[in-house]
Amino acid sequence: MMRTIKPTSPMSLGSWLLAYYATHAGVAAAAEMDRVTHSKLPLGPLRPVLRFVDRPAAAGAAVLGAPLAAYTAVLLGDTAVPTWNAMHKDLPFVFVSSASLAAGGLAMLTTPVRETAPARTFALAGVAGELVAMHLMKERMDPVAAEPLEQGRPGTWLKWSERLALAGAAGTILGGRRRWVAALSGAALVASSALTRFGVFQAGKDSVKDPKYTVEPQRNRLAKRRAAGITDDSITTAG
Repeated sequence: MMRTIKPTSPMSLGSWLLAYYATHAGVAAAAEMDRVTHSKLPLGPLRPVLRFVDRPAAAGAAVLGAPLAAYTAVLLGDTAVPTWNAMHKDLPFVFVSSASLAAGGLAMLTTPVRETAPARTFALAGVAGELVAMHLMKERMDPVAAEPLEQGRPGTWLKWSERLALAGAAGTILGGRRRWVAALSGAALVASSALTRFGVFQAGKDSVKDPKYTVEPQRNRLAKRRAAGITDDSITTAG
């Protein structure tokens, strides 16, 4: 994967993205750990170098965070799995928003409340983004392809994801400056993000078990093209 860059391959671009992000984040984490331990890490002559590249590494990780959050959505949407493929245009927005609320929630869970104002803002923006993106995604999908998102285990997980996101947002707004409320709200947001990912993943797996999720959306697309008068291409026929 690292021998070449193929812009048309999500796997190729994702490999490079993951490598660069991991490098930047690893350097920033090492520098932070060295500060937390009061320079007790056995770095020797590398300590000045680490301090010098700390800020650029943190900035690089911040820039690459959103593309990395969208990477798995692009990867899923590029498959032939019916439900995943049907959401390929909108799923990156769902996953980036989900990552935002999870990151904000984790910071609220682990950081003193006097330092969590940016995390609370990040979390609330993620909640709003995910709820809107998920709603628009389902509206734009073929109703048949969207069925696995509404029923069975995926439907249950996604409903609980929405409830936990709303509960976490309410706690963040009303009591985010109290330690125990912030911790509970953060935990709810992290759980919400996890349920979103598992729900989408399981919905795709469920959609390959029934041929109707492949055949019926194709028939619906064909009918729409014919209704629009498109009958002279390789997808539709006049008969």
